[in-house]
Amino acid sequence: MPFETKCVLFLLFCRSDHLYVFFMQWSPDMYGEGVRGMRQEPGFMVVKKNEATEKSADEPITDFNVKEWEITTKEEANSTSIKTELEPETFKPNLKEPSDLLEAEQIEKLARNLPPRTIGYPWTLAFGTSKHGMSIKSLYRAMQGQDTPVLMVIKDSDGQVFGALASEPFKVSDGFYGTGETFLFTFNPEFEVFKWTGDNMFFIKGDMDSLAFGGGSGEFGLWLDGDLYHGRSHSCKTFGNPMLSKKEDFYVQDIEIWLSEACALLLQLPWSFVPLFVLFFCFIWL
Repeated sequence: MPFETKCVLFLLFCRSDHLYVFFMQWSPDMYGEGVRGMRQEPGFMVVKKNEATEKSADEPITDFNVKEWEITTKEEANSTSIKTELEPETFKPNLKEPSDLLEAEQIEKLARNLPPRTIGYPWTLAFGTSKHGMSIKSLYRAMQGQDTPVLMVIKDSDGQVFGALASEPFKVSDGFYGTGETFLFTFNPEFEVFKWTGDNMFFIKGDMDSLAFGGGSGEFGLWLDGDLYHGRSHSCKTFGNPMLSKKEDFYVQDIEIWLSEACALLLQLPWSFVPLFVLFFCFIWL
């Protein structure tokens, strides 16, 4: 099947949120929040907690017809609605090849906590210490040219499995980078996810000698050295996590790095297809 035909078929079955991801990638200034010259909607919305039938306006207010309300951010409401409307099959393991570190049940638990923009897309193994060696330089090389969320899974010498979901690929940086999609997780002893607390924005930091996640009070939530052999885990303010491993200092047995294909499919399309995306977008919304 010609490449152009595949792209057209992809467009026909593409959901509106996938198109939104595409436009955010190519025109963040136009489709991002806070566009100049446009009225910005409030950053919160009112959500009903009680789904009881509306009472008539002239009916006296009693304890039986008082409604309960809560205020939540639009992002929280949108994220929750997306995940609750999806079928259970959406969260089934979707790795392109078997994982040596994760079992099917563990993959499914992780999938339920991944960013909404990655739901339904396969994950590709981009780096593994058993295949590519214990080197942070090799890890950075594997991340070059990528622009998707990254899942790091670590198995230490004690047999414990834990890791991090990074909103962006790993790279050498002057300071911390990333977004609130980033989180830490552990299966020691049971599965737990530690998401952004909002206390600071110390998500990810990489240099040629180490890779770190989370911070505050001089401690990283998760830290690996340049050889990807020695690591350390400590509670941190960014994620409010406890120690992920059994011991604060641990030795790495194996690491797997998985890349989401959420944005890769869109970014691989040639520029000549941008007008086609625009026409298709207008067609489905008119």
